[in-house]
Amino acid sequence: MNKAIYIATSEHNSGKSIITLGLMSMLIGKTAKVGYFRPIIEDFEHGKIDNHIETVISHFKLDIAFDDAYAITKSKLIKKKNKGKLGEVLDLIIEKYKRLEEQCDFVLVEGTSFSGEGTVIELDMNVLIAKNLGIPTIIVGTGTEKTLEELIDGLHLTYNSYKQKEVEVLAIIVNKVIDQNIKEVTAGLKAILPTEVIVNAIPLIPSLDNPTVKEIVDVLDAKILFGEAYLNNEVGHFSVGAMQLHNYLLHLHENALVITPGDRADLILGVLQANESANYPTISGIVLTGNIVPEESIIKLIEGLTSIVPILAVEGGTYGITNKIGSIKSQIYADNTLKIETSINTFDKYIDTENLATKLSAFEAEGMTPKMFQYNLVKRARKHRKHIVLPEGNDDRILIAASRLMAMDVVDISIIGNKKQIESKLIELAITLDFSKVDIINPIESSKYDEYAATYYELRKNKNVTIAMARDLMEDVSYFGTMMVYKGDADGMVSGAAHTTQHTILPALQFIKTKPNSSVVSSVFFMCLEDRVSVFGDCAINPNPTAEQLAEIAISSADSSMAFGIEPKVAMLSYSSGASGKGDEVDKVRKATQIVREKRPDLKIEGPIQYDAAVDKMIGLSKMPNSEVAGQASVLIFPDLNTGNNTYKAVQRETGALAIGPMLQGLNKPVNDLSRGCTVDDIINTVVITAIQAQGL
Repeated sequence: MNKAIYIATSEHNSGKSIITLGLMSMLIGKTAKVGYFRPIIEDFEHGKIDNHIETVISHFKLDIAFDDAYAITKSKLIKKKNKGKLGEVLDLIIEKYKRLEEQCDFVLVEGTSFSGEGTVIELDMNVLIAKNLGIPTIIVGTGTEKTLEELIDGLHLTYNSYKQKEVEVLAIIVNKVIDQNIKEVTAGLKAILPTEVIVNAIPLIPSLDNPTVKEIVDVLDAKILFGEAYLNNEVGHFSVGAMQLHNYLLHLHENALVITPGDRADLILGVLQANESANYPTISGIVLTGNIVPEESIIKLIEGLTSIVPILAVEGGTYGITNKIGSIKSQIYADNTLKIETSINTFDKYIDTENLATKLSAFEAEGMTPKMFQYNLVKRARKHRKHIVLPEGNDDRILIAASRLMAMDVVDISIIGNKKQIESKLIELAITLDFSKVDIINPIESSKYDEYAATYYELRKNKNVTIAMARDLMEDVSYFGTMMVYKGDADGMVSGAAHTTQHTILPALQFIKTKPNSSVVSSVFFMCLEDRVSVFGDCAINPNPTAEQLAEIAISSADSSMAFGIEPKVAMLSYSSGASGKGDEVDKVRKATQIVREKRPDLKIEGPIQYDAAVDKMIGLSKMPNSEVAGQASVLIFPDLNTGNNTYKAVQRETGALAIGPMLQGLNKPVNDLSRGCTVDDIINTVVITAIQAQGL
């Protein structure tokens, strides 16, 4: 049984990070605890840590200390090798790897990157390490600046280097291939490799290959004059501003970095104005050479602009600085979430993940960990893509979430709002939205406005609604978004970041209405605790449900749990366990439990039961020793909103648990409510579960 995989390359700038991030995402969805290990890393400055390690550990929230995630720096390796002590290095690598392996279900091991001193020994070292760790390998190559013959011959040679040392090669992945050459590259490799070796190719993705302004700051040791918040701007082109402004403007490209001496105030102000103009491309930043900072009057003028890109001052002449910028190879940093998510999505799109997963491990982890749960959510949503409407286009968090969802390529999105205002917001936030893929809708200008108003009138005229009232309501973003769902122009809606719960769900209750077998709309939170995912219901909608309503909430929550891959073991919570307690509230829970048992004898359910007895195995065993639920409950049903809402918030704050939801149950079509204090991640998670609901749960 494989417990690890080694990612190797034979050259610099292969795009190995895409494979690492994609594999890590895949593994976290399949195993409870995944480790990350780099046997050899580049030397790093005191007080800093290796970028690869920082990115993986922080993004995937791995419980691994930095010192445990690597064995030795490259300079120390070279010194050891020169002294004939390579055996000591291998002993250290094996010792640190085995220590990590003991703590984890699976370990992703990333080989060296072939940069800086010592590259001539790296291929042999990677082969030697994989051999001594006894783990299979994925070889990553790049199609950059190679003929087809050179590419295939080079990868075949690398493959043979591993096979000669009896290292199993599971897959060969070729990165940065021109789109039209992908079939030719994969066919050429498959023709010369054994059939059991997986062969995949990934096209060149400009947004991943282009450096960010932050990387340019680091390489040039630049001083940031303006726009520090936008250092993740992607640099798609760069050019020197040496000619007059009216000529230079003709050479601007999208995401261009402008390089010019610091005393060229005319050019600096001109390109900043072009950046704000709808008639010219957006620039990513400006580099001022010669260690010259603009005069105070120019600085004051720039400070008053509404849109400021990063402006950097550097030492050195324009020619030398331009050459340095041209040699920068992009990396993926921990804080560049968009690049990380684009990498994961690219991996999922072009790699045969199912086949690879089968080869990587032959075991399934028990239970459902939070990371597995989140991975599977995205995978399920992407499999049957749905269209979600976000009515609150004036909220920054919604726009940032939409940008990340587009990078994840998980849903289609419509945003309700004023397009010009949204475009302005995007510039302020330094994010992009492809308007060919994201539909921006202003209700009053929509071609559907009259139709929606007429539909609402027909549905509500018996409630004394006039056509004039219907038209007024269709200008409201919640009503318009809900009508999109009702009419089938969207599959689901997520709102509430800037509106109350009532404002969000009232339109749904009015005309989407409840399912035929439902009399009550309720909600659940998926509580992602350290080692498990629990379902909490109802913590958001019903203040004081009757026994009959409580039973329906329990059944709906159990069905939701099952639909999302969590085995339902239902605990009907109260202030006493078993038959000992007396009082109206405990009697209500007891009656609700009996109703569930009669309606759904297939469900494992216990009630009334106290929270500690429901989730703690020792307490559950002592209080209710013959129960199938006590101590192992996965679905916890609260007797009223006061108890449920306070408990979920207490658990969330005190344990650091991620609360995904609330997800509404019982409606004919999915409409979900956000908290007004929601984060961008909350929005993304809610959109994903809404998309899964829309698949027909």
